[in-house]
Amino acid sequence: MLPHRRSVFAATLLVATTLVAQTQSPDEVMLRKIYSEALVHGEAFENLRTLVTQSPGRLAGSKSLERAVVWGEQTLTALKLDRVYLQDVMVPHWERGAKEAVELVGASPAPLAAVALGGSVPGDVTAEVIEVKSLQELDQIGREKIAGKIVFFNRPMDPTVINPGPAYGGAGDQRNRGPGVAATFGAVAALSRSLTHAHNDTPHTGATNYVPGQPKIPAAALSTVAADRLSAALAANSHAHVHVKINSQWFDDAPSHNVIGEIRGSEFPNEILLVGGHLDSWDIAPGAHDDGSGIVQSIEVLRLFRALGIKPRHTLRCVLFVNEENGTRGAIAYASAAKGSSEKHLFAVETDNGGFQPHGFSIGSTQGDAANRAARWLRLFQPYGITDLRNGNAGTDVTPLLVQGTTVAEMTPDSQRYFDIHHTTEDSLDKVNPRELHLGAAALASLLWLVDTQGL
Repeated sequence: MLPHRRSVFAATLLVATTLVAQTQSPDEVMLRKIYSEALVHGEAFENLRTLVTQSPGRLAGSKSLERAVVWGEQTLTALKLDRVYLQDVMVPHWERGAKEAVELVGASPAPLAAVALGGSVPGDVTAEVIEVKSLQELDQIGREKIAGKIVFFNRPMDPTVINPGPAYGGAGDQRNRGPGVAATFGAVAALSRSLTHAHNDTPHTGATNYVPGQPKIPAAALSTVAADRLSAALAANSHAHVHVKINSQWFDDAPSHNVIGEIRGSEFPNEILLVGGHLDSWDIAPGAHDDGSGIVQSIEVLRLFRALGIKPRHTLRCVLFVNEENGTRGAIAYASAAKGSSEKHLFAVETDNGGFQPHGFSIGSTQGDAANRAARWLRLFQPYGITDLRNGNAGTDVTPLLVQGTTVAEMTPDSQRYFDIHHTTEDSLDKVNPRELHLGAAALASLLWLVDTQGL
């Protein structure tokens, strides 16, 4: 392009940009500023790099989680907020110990890729295996045939459900409750198929719970490939044996902290708008998507307000909750303190669905149809890929505030890849796209600015 033509082009572009700006509403201008700041100067990804490098495997009770608490306090303090503080929380402390072992017994023992489920008791057993697809099958089979055996729960996540979240929930009873129920039928151990649509040899951990007052048995999750191998072995030999060895241990509850930072409201300092995620992750997981992404996005929301000179009318609070994965003690402690304070929580949004491209928000309220009221903002969000503001549930850590009259929400990013890495060693920094991560932070900041200035 010739020099004079470049000058003409630049001048034309400047005029066109000015005209567009002049036709935009103040709301459109502000959202554009928020998104531009996040995409050009966003710090969330570099914060995530530091968090998962210094503190992978941030399970409750671990030294890694406590390093993350210190990091969270320091990172929020660096933003020069009006207040940064810690909230005491006693958390459960479970450790898996030496690596677990699960293998098919025979002339040539065949290892099966597996991880102990969070909360599993230790054990070293070898027994026949009985395969089931549901907890209800245990009733049909009966104690006489189950006692002394290993129960193998092998119902896959439903592949026909378009949003993997409900499919995860639909298959989750096998992991969450299966081992405890199997123990009541006399089973000596339990195995469950990993909760993922992915077909590979990476096992997924997660919490399991036992029936109060009933026996407890060792429990592990198999990779989907290992689950198929075991199922095929049982089809060939219904008396096949498996050896399960788990080396876990429970310790006394440990002290920890929710990390809280806030920008004080200029008009309504005792009315709270909250954004948060959970600081802990499973012990085997770097925790980049679950929920390091949510943590750094929540911190980034406050940075965006500071960088753009936005002074919220209501107090904008960021909460880094602890112990979401295996106890929700952080959420319980926060909700209890909120109930006993003079503050009023108007709105609380959580980001705990991974740092992928955001598509919308799920909103729940006891104060009428909040999602329908929020729908007036869709035209503002659509240029940025946010097309869905729906009635629904919110994240685990903010849901306890719902019964106190708070409108709660969670961001809903694209979820097709989330459960491929969820609760695994593969939940690492390289799986997070910086641009998608920063788009999520901008979406959260935009929603909170709209709620702060216009109400919901």
